[in-house]
This record gives sequence, structure tokens and C-alpha cells, in this order.
Amino acid sequence: MKIPSPLPPRRARLEIVPLIDIMFFLLASFMLVSVTLHKNHCMPVNLEGAATAQSELKPDAVTISVDRAGQVFVDRQASTLPDLRSLLASRVKANAGVAVYIAGDADTPHGRMIDVLDFVRSAGVQKVAFTVKAAAR
Repeated sequence: MKIPSPLPPRRARLEIVPLIDIMFFLLASFMLVSVTLHKNHCMPVNLEGAATAQSELKPDAVTISVDRAGQVFVDRQASTLPDLRSLLASRVKANAGVAVYIAGDADTPHGRMIDVLDFVRSAGVQKVAFTVKAAAR
């Protein structure tokens, strides 16, 4: 036996405002997390500090690391200078505006950094920058 209700029947409603709040919270969280992510393509070296350092890494850039012994690494792979020249020449042929970042350990001899810079320039790369960390103030 069915007992009638004294209240009038109502249709069920889906409250969308709390769902919108949750979606905005998730969107903001993912945006903040994605801003803090950055890819590190170089070998860990003890970078020299600079007062005017800025972060300008680009995803298609080539990162060259030189450790304190003078060993050259290209995107974390050990390389020799002739191999470096051929790799950079092929990258320049594919993209004339390719950027190269050179990260040298603070204890790396200055002459070795100049050798690497000369090889990068001789491969036809126009955009070369040295990677530094921001100096402590």
C-alpha cells in the first residue's frame, strides 16, 4: 500500500556551483604546479653566480655542460669537441635559430670554456648563452 506524502513532489536538482568551485581549484593547482616544473638538460655542475641571471631555457635548445675536469656533455651525454661540432651543425641546418646554453662548473678552466664557445660558434650557432645561477644577495 502506497502512502501519499503531504509534501508536493519535487524534481531532483544537480547543484553545479560546488562543482565549478572544485574545478577552478583544480585548474589553479595544476597551473601553479606546471609553472614550477622545469626541465634540466645539463649535467649537475657548480654554476657561477650572476646578479642579472634570468631563466630563459627553451625546449628545443641545446645544453652543453663542462665539468671541472673539462669533460664536455651535450644534454647529459658525454661528447668530444668534433662530435659536438657535427651535432650542432646538424641542429643549425634543421633550425637556424637554435639556442645553445653552455653551463660550466665554477672550477672549470677559462680556456676550456673558450674552446667550447669557439666550437659552438664555428658550427654556425648565432644564439649562445652561458648558464649561471642567481647570486645570493
